[in-house]
Amino acid sequence: MKVIIRKDSKGALSAYLPKKDLEEPIVAMAQPEMWGGLVTLANGWQLELPAMADDTPLPITVEARRITGVEE
Repeated sequence: MKVIIRKDSKGALSAYLPKKDLEEPIVAMAQPEMWGGLVTLANGWQLELPAMADDTPLPITVEARRITGVEE
């Protein structure tokens, strides 16, 4: 699924899922650099993000895989 990862003015990360019209803060990351690992959204959903360089500029649209917490 397409996910837009962005950072707000305070530096907090969020994920926007256009197909679901849902934006949630990223509250946990399996890896400190976020890319290539799982992130957990405030609503409990977990997404697996693709591997990318640590200095990838935001906002960016990526293809992520849902792991848990997402219902069709």
